[in-house]
Amino acid sequence: MLLYESKAMASAAASASSMLCLSLQNPTKTLHFSIKTHSFHFLKPHLPAFRRYSAGVTPISPLRGFSCNCSSTNTTHYEFSDGSSEVELRLQLGGQDVLSAKDIFVDVDGTSLTVKIQQAGSIITLIDTNSLFEKIKPAETIWYIDDDQLVISLKKQDPNLKWPDIMESWESLSAGSMQLLKGTSIYIVGDSTEINQKVARELAVALGYTPLVTKELLETFAKQTVDSWVLAKGSDSVAEAESAILESLSCHVRAVVATLGGSHGAAGRTDKWRHLYSGFSIWLSQTEATDEDSAKEEARRHIEDGNVGYTNADVVVKLQGWDADHAKSVAQASLSALKRLILSDKKLPGKKSLYIRLGCRGDWPNIKPPGWDPSTATDAPPPATLQN
Repeated sequence: MLLYESKAMASAAASASSMLCLSLQNPTKTLHFSIKTHSFHFLKPHLPAFRRYSAGVTPISPLRGFSCNCSSTNTTHYEFSDGSSEVELRLQLGGQDVLSAKDIFVDVDGTSLTVKIQQAGSIITLIDTNSLFEKIKPAETIWYIDDDQLVISLKKQDPNLKWPDIMESWESLSAGSMQLLKGTSIYIVGDSTEINQKVARELAVALGYTPLVTKELLETFAKQTVDSWVLAKGSDSVAEAESAILESLSCHVRAVVATLGGSHGAAGRTDKWRHLYSGFSIWLSQTEATDEDSAKEEARRHIEDGNVGYTNADVVVKLQGWDADHAKSVAQASLSALKRLILSDKKLPGKKSLYIRLGCRGDWPNIKPPGWDPSTATDAPPPATLQN
């Protein structure tokens, strides 16, 4: 079970659809669209062919709030295309004895889609997902029957966001995150060095980023293990050394950096975050919480207590238990949270880039004008925030 929180978590409003058909004479195709609780259909001219894909449909519970539960159903073949302002899904009806639009049920809300058909008195589910890749405008959903295909057109809330697939999955997040991150690096921080490394490697492979591990860099430099270094010189010395490494990496792009976990690393110290702000930081933390409410309450307590990870990181991902075989699931939750964070403020990648160009001076997120020197800052009112 994964529990996560981003700094800007949006929840989609739910709406239900019922079926009401208004027939026209001699329709060769029917076009349906949803308005609140009703759906109508009209004649639709023939449309040109679309790109064709085929994949297994896997309904995924939404990564809203903190929970993520995934399950699989039977494979359904579909074709998907992104037409800028809308996406189109074509579901194969071949072999299904669908007589008319009355036998088809399409139900949508902001982030979910359910398609069922009635055959020989039984209801068959073709697709059922409450995790569309991103939000849609359910009132503008259109569907019609084209030969042996059911064609569904969904209007995107964000026409500038390219959808790699109809659903949010590991594959679609991996492909779709590139357009959002714009090369910004990712720092994996948290309580466990092992977890940080495993998740970072999954993310690096998925995004085509360079995987970097500060533990390996430190041990190569010191020619000894981090544990022996801590015993010999103390954790403060290790944190200082890792901070120096993070400074050298802060100007890099397209990298996923796994940092030291626990109290030994720079991320566990408030004064060492100056260069971590150059990328998107994901704090991985294990939890005993068993539901969304208790997880949220736990997060609030950590924030109130001034926990560094919760107050400084861009995204917090909480894990109930840990199994290295599930590192990809944690990475998927991390990408999903990052996607929502960036979509809530699309200027964030550019702002990170500006922060780097100005020298990672520690003034994140309220970036000061060029020439600002943190060493001479006083308690007087700060300079005006630089506009992006």
